[in-house]
Amino acid sequence: MRILIKNIKQLIQTSNDPALILKRGAEMAQMDVIENGWLIIEDSKIKNFGDSTTYPSHERFDKEIDATGRVVMPAMCDCHTHIVYAGSREKEFFDKIRGLSYQEIAKRGGGILNSADLLSKTSEGELFQQAMERVREITAKGTGSVEIKSGYGLNPADEIKMLRVIKRISEESPLTVKSTFLGAHAFPQRYKEDHAGYVDEIITEMIPVIATEELADYIDIFCEDGFFSVEDTDRILNAGIKYGLRPKVHANQMGFSGGVQMGVKYNAISVDHLEFTGEEEFELLANSDTMPVLLPGATMFLKMDYAPAQKMLEKGLPLAVASNYNPGSCPSGDLMFMMFLACQHYKFTAEQAINATTINSAYAMDLSETKGTIAIGKDADLIITKPVPSYEFLPYSFTTPLIERMILGGKEISL
Repeated sequence: MRILIKNIKQLIQTSNDPALILKRGAEMAQMDVIENGWLIIEDSKIKNFGDSTTYPSHERFDKEIDATGRVVMPAMCDCHTHIVYAGSREKEFFDKIRGLSYQEIAKRGGGILNSADLLSKTSEGELFQQAMERVREITAKGTGSVEIKSGYGLNPADEIKMLRVIKRISEESPLTVKSTFLGAHAFPQRYKEDHAGYVDEIITEMIPVIATEELADYIDIFCEDGFFSVEDTDRILNAGIKYGLRPKVHANQMGFSGGVQMGVKYNAISVDHLEFTGEEEFELLANSDTMPVLLPGATMFLKMDYAPAQKMLEKGLPLAVASNYNPGSCPSGDLMFMMFLACQHYKFTAEQAINATTINSAYAMDLSETKGTIAIGKDADLIITKPVPSYEFLPYSFTTPLIERMILGGKEISL
């Protein structure tokens, strides 16, 4: 099927460079924009695009979409979510308002352990249905590709249950899905006094089964004071790599945890959070292939200081922005809102925010060769907005539903 999108007010994030897979430092302020553009989809791919001077007036199409007054851009990529979970944790939200810290709530059996208890009591079918509600929500808000983590199981059966739900989402939803095993999210109560025993269980009982059943693309760990140590991280990532699982790391959210160092050591595809980063981390990341991922929704929710994004850009780092959609520290998967937060608190321009949620976040899922820019041969994963003054309106008007159409794999998705 051949589709023409015509009269596009602004066709943004276009690229004629097939080797472009991320943007670093000053490059993040740059974004190619075609005014009064057009785009051709053939089957599931972007066939061609251009401006009014090259309009394909003599070609025939099965369908034409008039995008007068509208912005067309790549579907966004959310490279850090926890959307497979049971129930909710709104009571902890008010515990935080009353002054309890994230760590204090966790020590009382709340936080991740609370979600693990709820998940254990929830059937795989019900877990899938709850997760699909969130999938439909984020699709309507512009996400076309998503990474989903386990981590609320904390035992072999429930971690595998979560990963099977993620696999089913990849098969039954229109999204492109990457799966991450995060058994090292917290220590379950049964291992409260035996942390090494739980690390052993992850390495000997979980990783081999997950790898054999091909349930995960990545392995992740919450490297943080009160959670998993640098030594734990070293053991778990080393074991995962032996089974073909590339690392990701929850790093430096609560303090200088050493998570960035572990991520770079093991060539992690991303290190995420990064509220606490300094010169040592900047230098390590600048000389690595690891994508720093910022999660401003969680920073806002937990009332923390924001990551030093401008210093990172000055050091020439690439930056991705993701939602961290989860029940405890960011119950939202709205990447338009995350773009607003990035502009407001990281002082991003609109171009930097769009680069962070498209090409760079695609890189953090190993998808930038097929997603994240408007380029010939890439997947036709596209957002068509409602009429807007300009693309800068997207992060500015963050609560307004601005998406009129989503096209994923060349097919229009019902919103």
